[in-house]
Amino acid sequence: MKKVNLKEKLSKFSDHWNPRIVGELNGQQVKLAKLKGEFVWHKHDEEDELFYVLKGRLRMMYRDREETIEEGEFIIVPRGVEHKPVAEKEVSVMLFEPASTLNTGNTQNERTREDLDRI
Repeated sequence: MKKVNLKEKLSKFSDHWNPRIVGELNGQQVKLAKLKGEFVWHKHDEEDELFYVLKGRLRMMYRDREETIEEGEFIIVPRGVEHKPVAEKEVSVMLFEPASTLNTGNTQNERTREDLDRI
């Protein structure tokens, strides 16, 4: 039952597309990540994802449209929806998702992270 300072946690890493776990509750994980560039098209068949933008601007691409998420805003990507996050400049996000969520969902590649660090 200790508070978490997001700025402090974000200062502990600089790489992109590599989420870190900063908390857990009710089978959900709270993660921080820095994003830059384009991610991969993917979906999560069993999990919803929440992306909360702490700093910067994130574009969430869907096959039929896109959404822009600004600082202080979040978007929930429902399970089964194919999506691709895009960050023109570095973006810091907080993610809320079930502990079972794999960052690349149904796509396995060099950006897949199976064992996340806890900070």
